[in-house]
Amino acid sequence: MSVSRKSEHAPQIYSTVPAILPPDQLFGPLFHDVQMQHVFNDSIIFADSFPKRSPEEILSLYEIQKHDADFSLLAFIETYFEIPKQVDTGYVSNRSLPTAEHIQKLWPLLTQQYEPNSSLLPLPKPYSVPGGRFRGLYYWDSFFAMLGLRIAGDIDSIRDMVENFAYLIDAYGHIPNANRSYYLSRSQPPFFALMVRLLGDIDGPDVLVRYLPQLQKEYNYWMDGYFRLNDYEVTFRRVVRLPDGCILNRYWDDLAAPRPESYAEDVELANYAAAYGVTPGILYRHIRAACESGWDFSSRWFGDPTNMATIHTTDMIPVDLNSLLYYLEETLSLAYRQSSFTAPSDQFARKAEERKKAIMAYCWDPRQAFFLDHHLGFHKLSGIWSLAGIFPLFVGLASQEQATAVHEHIKSQFLKDGGVVTSIHQSGQQWDSPNGWAPLQWLTCQGLLRYGFRETAAEISRRWRALNDRVYRDSGKMMEKYDVVNLGEQAGGGEYPNQDGFGWTNGVYIDLETHVNDDSPDWVK
Repeated sequence: MSVSRKSEHAPQIYSTVPAILPPDQLFGPLFHDVQMQHVFNDSIIFADSFPKRSPEEILSLYEIQKHDADFSLLAFIETYFEIPKQVDTGYVSNRSLPTAEHIQKLWPLLTQQYEPNSSLLPLPKPYSVPGGRFRGLYYWDSFFAMLGLRIAGDIDSIRDMVENFAYLIDAYGHIPNANRSYYLSRSQPPFFALMVRLLGDIDGPDVLVRYLPQLQKEYNYWMDGYFRLNDYEVTFRRVVRLPDGCILNRYWDDLAAPRPESYAEDVELANYAAAYGVTPGILYRHIRAACESGWDFSSRWFGDPTNMATIHTTDMIPVDLNSLLYYLEETLSLAYRQSSFTAPSDQFARKAEERKKAIMAYCWDPRQAFFLDHHLGFHKLSGIWSLAGIFPLFVGLASQEQATAVHEHIKSQFLKDGGVVTSIHQSGQQWDSPNGWAPLQWLTCQGLLRYGFRETAAEISRRWRALNDRVYRDSGKMMEKYDVVNLGEQAGGGEYPNQDGFGWTNGVYIDLETHVNDDSPDWVK
């Protein structure tokens, strides 16, 4: 949250600067009271609000005024904070237009520039936002928006967004979940290498070398502390040492506290979970780690698939995360090979091969012939089947035999009338059945195309785009997620209503429409 430190005594000394501390730490008891009294219908509203005076002044005023008989907490907030308003572009959808044409008109409306007097972390270039309640530059969302921007010919926006992510890596050592101070303790699925490779296919191979320092820093972030692991300390932050000595990764968050953007929800869940003997700090960390995964929330992370109080994200080795890090290691090998400092290239090629072997050892179920997450505590594979299992195909580390088996499961268990379902488990969470998400449709199609299953990929693309078309004709909106099982129903689950806009849905729709008949998309390497 940005803080204005101007005062009448020294107006030229203090300027508006981005605060690194998240708003729950800056405003302590005030933040707690606003969220727990549900002053706003969405916790993210106050988390994104901008203070008109210094936190110290506001807190002092709050401690004085809150005892007044006629005190109104809402009026106090409206006096001392700029409250973010729902973005109103004035745009009215023309439902008679083809969906693709509608999307092309949306790109400028979803483009923002950093404004100094806001709660956002600064960025040097314009960027595309997802839409709805998501008013910042979100990490993995942005890759899928870039796919659509590429088709639209807006290459400058892709360059700007890659530059923004490189800036964040240089400024903070990693790419936060989004450019908000309260997201600095975690990241999201590491898609920066995919973004750089995408831009490299447009601007040429020099792009890899240009962003090599940031690729290396991203890798260092995910691998932090690997050198300290031994038989006695088997986990540290995002790295895990397995019994055979190999190292894989997990999702993590450095803070064991309620999320500012979902503060009341987290505190209320912690109160409920206490009945199960769950320590609040441990619960909060598992919740935050699930948010780093991008799958917030899913039965992938629960001991009991129907009970969020049993969340245990940091106990899981996710197959999708480790597949993406395999891709990052391969990208680093390629980038170093093209640079003037070639020595690390072979080292990263070996790291990729070691990770591939570890994924096969710990995330492949030979009996059921599917890729699954691995449970650290139980030393066994998870029983939750999800589209995380497509990532080894997407990055090309699966064998043809494995890909054939996964393909059969996709057809028989995941493919529904509206596309592929996120998991085959119905938990009430948004990253489970019956919901489908644009990035997972695209990743599944690309993974299947890579191994020659063109017909199934085309069918997934057709069904998904038909569902998008239907909802657009009925509502004039592109949604964050869709119910791919019950086509007449709106997707549910989650901590907030289904959002429209929507960046990654737009990008995936346009890319699938353009490449539906491509059996080897030119940028996937």
